[in-house]
Amino acid sequence: MDLSGELNCVITQSIQVSPIMKIIKVKPVDWKFPSFIAGQFVALGLPSDAPRCKESTEEFTPAATDKLIKRAYSIASSSTEDVVEFYVTLVHSGQLTPRLFELNIGDKVWMGKKAVGMFTLDEIASDRNVILIATGTGVAPYMSMLRSNALSRQGKIMVIHGASNSWDLGYSSELKLLASMFPTFSYHPTITEPAKEPSGWEGDTRFIGDIWKSGLMEEKWGFRPMPENTEIFLCGNPRMVDGMKELLSEDGFIDHKKNQPGQIHAEEF
Repeated sequence: MDLSGELNCVITQSIQVSPIMKIIKVKPVDWKFPSFIAGQFVALGLPSDAPRCKESTEEFTPAATDKLIKRAYSIASSSTEDVVEFYVTLVHSGQLTPRLFELNIGDKVWMGKKAVGMFTLDEIASDRNVILIATGTGVAPYMSMLRSNALSRQGKIMVIHGASNSWDLGYSSELKLLASMFPTFSYHPTITEPAKEPSGWEGDTRFIGDIWKSGLMEEKWGFRPMPENTEIFLCGNPRMVDGMKELLSEDGFIDHKKNQPGQIHAEEF
């Protein structure tokens, strides 16, 4: 079944960040992506006959041939750009990412017509401090926040980003630059497999939970982040999210829900 007529966007940039991570930029063809709130996500899609990258393995579950394969991805670009940026991890036996990894500039892809999601800063008071914690591509929504208006907030902002290796710390150059430019912003990367680093690694190698327990934030900020002064965002590996929720609850932080406002905002992959 030919589904190519449904592909409503074109790839304008495709950057291989590491063997399993890619940044792609998507531009609508003959339509305009509506404004969104930084931190939201939107679906991408391709037909099952789209080629898979050579690094992929056999599909865990074969894709249906009569409809597009669709998955939701957090937007990494600013809310004011006319192209939409995504940071994607290759799932070797997955349905969609091996096909996304095979796309080149000029290739077509489907994108949903509207971004959705509640993982945003828009309802958080400007004087609240914010810690944005991510693993892997979980840093994408934070890039959208920082590129939009997060750095104009009065409170302090910190990004803690964990990955296996330094080459998986996407956007690290941009985050380091922002930290040098904005006194209220700080960036703390950590990796778990330093032995694989060809030129060595002098940075942090702890898990994110251990970093939290170490009091790093208090050391950087001069005060301890607590529910009365700080919001915590968690995005990425579900084990990290669950582990951090457990640690944060010991300090009195609670999950944010519509009917019960809290200080922990989570987006799990």
